[in-house]
Amino acid sequence: MALAVAMTFTTGCAGNSAATNETSASEQETPKADPAPGVVYEVPTVVPGALIDQNGYRTGAEKSVIFRGENLPDVFYVYNLDTDELEYTGQMRDEVIDKETGEVTRQGYFTDLTTDGSYYIYADTIGSSYSFRIQNDLYDEIFNEASKTYYRNRCGMNLSDSFAGEDSHAACHTENAYLQEDPSVTLDVTGGWHLDAQADRDVAQGCRIAQNLLLAYEMNPEKMGDDVGIPESGNGVPDILDEIKYEIDWLIKMQDERTGGVYGSAITTGDGGDISQSKVEVTPITMEATIRFAALLADFSYHYQSFDPDFATRCLKCADRAYNLFVNTEDVNKSALCFHAAAQLYRATGSTDYEKVLTAFFGKADYSTLFNEDEDIFLGSITYISTSQKVNVDICSTIMKLLMKKASKIAQAARNSAYMVTDTSDHSRILDDMRVITITDHIIYNYEYTTIIENHAHFLMGRNREAVNYVTDNTEHTYLETGEGTGIMNEPLLNAKFIFMLSVIKE
Repeated sequence: MALAVAMTFTTGCAGNSAATNETSASEQETPKADPAPGVVYEVPTVVPGALIDQNGYRTGAEKSVIFRGENLPDVFYVYNLDTDELEYTGQMRDEVIDKETGEVTRQGYFTDLTTDGSYYIYADTIGSSYSFRIQNDLYDEIFNEASKTYYRNRCGMNLSDSFAGEDSHAACHTENAYLQEDPSVTLDVTGGWHLDAQADRDVAQGCRIAQNLLLAYEMNPEKMGDDVGIPESGNGVPDILDEIKYEIDWLIKMQDERTGGVYGSAITTGDGGDISQSKVEVTPITMEATIRFAALLADFSYHYQSFDPDFATRCLKCADRAYNLFVNTEDVNKSALCFHAAAQLYRATGSTDYEKVLTAFFGKADYSTLFNEDEDIFLGSITYISTSQKVNVDICSTIMKLLMKKASKIAQAARNSAYMVTDTSDHSRILDDMRVITITDHIIYNYEYTTIIENHAHFLMGRNREAVNYVTDNTEHTYLETGEGTGIMNEPLLNAKFIFMLSVIKE
C-alpha cells in the first residue's frame, strides 16, 4: 500500500474588471548562425547549463530557457528529440546576475515554436538541456495526477486496480477507534485521508488541505472536471468536490455530538504489525481543530448547496455548533482562525453575529499587517469581498488595495529574479505567493499574472538551479534521483496549493 509521505466573486465589492496588461516577452530578432554540426541528444550526466521545465510547455504559451555559466554564447538551438533535426534557432537575452549566487545567467525565448512534440535545447560551450515536450493539454495529465493523490490516500475503503493502479489495496482501519483519553470509549472514525507514512489523519491539516482545494474550485470552477478518474467521476459533481466530501464525511465523524468540539486526529498506534490494520486512537478535542472545522464546513456548505442542499445544510449546522463552542471558550477578538470561520459563516448565512467579529478585526490598528502576514486573516478577508451578503464598501476597498499591493510586490520580486520566481529555496512560499497572484488575477485579469504563475510551475518542474523536477517522477532528473525532498505531490498541503496554481494554466 502506498501511503503519502508527506471565484467567481459575486458582489460589487470585488467587481469584474477586465483590465489587461499584455506584457508577454517576445523573441528578439535572431542573428544568422550555423547550428553546431552533428548534434545528437545525450541525457546530461551533470547539472546542465540549459535549464528547462522537464514536463514541457503549452503549445501557445510563452516558452523560455535559462542558461547559466561563464562565456555564454549568443545563440541557442532547439532540436527535435526523435530526429535530432534543428527546429528553431533563438537569441539569448542580456546577462542577468543571480543575486543569491553571483552566477551569470541569460534567458532565451522560443515561444514561436508551436509544433507539438519532444525537444531538447543545445548551445555551444554548455551542451544540451534535459528533454521536454510541447503539448497544448500538457497540464491536464499533471493536474489529474495531483488530484488523484488524495484518492490514493483514502482510508477505510477498497481502492481498486482500475482507479488506483499499483496503489490498490483492501479497505484499511475499518474497526472502531478508541479515545486516547478513555480507551473504553470507541468511535467510528473510518474515512478521510492518510496524511503521512504512518497513515495518520489530522483534522487541522485536513481542513487546511480541503480549504485550498475548495478555493481552487471557487477561483476556477470551469477547470474542475468530472473525469479525473476516481469512483465518483461522471456523477455530475466536479471530482474535486467529491474528493473534499470524502474528507468532510470523516470530519463530521470527528465532531463530538454532545459538545460540538472536534477531536484533533485519528492516529495509528504503530504496534509493529501491518500499519493498514493497526488500531487507531482518537486524540482529544482541540480548539484549533474545532474552529478550522467550522471554517471549512461553512465554506463547503456554501459551494455544495447547488449539488446536495440537504448535505450542505447538515454541514452548516455542524459548522455552527463548532463555532459556538469556540466562541464560548476562547477570546474571539484575538483569534485569526475565528475571523476566518466567521467570514465563511457570514457568507453562508448573513448573520450579524458573525459580521460583528469581522468588523472588530477590520477595525484593528494592525489589520494591514495581519492581512499580509497571517494566512487566516488573508483568506477570511478574501471571503468577505466575495460574499453576496451586505458588506462595508470602504472595507472592501481597503482589502482590494491591500491585495493589489501584495500582488504587485510578488510580481516585482519575480521580475527581479534570474529564475523568474519569488523564492528559489522555499516551495511553500512560492505556492503561497502564487495563490495571491491567482486570486488577484481572478478579480482583475492581467496577462502578466498568468505568465508569472506559469513561470513558477516551470521552476518547480525543472527550470531551477539544480535542474530538478520537484513535482513528477517520470522525467529525466527528479527528486527521486537527488534525494531532495519527497516531491510536491507527496506532501498533501503543498500538493493542494500546487493544484490551485495549475487550475489557472491548465486547458
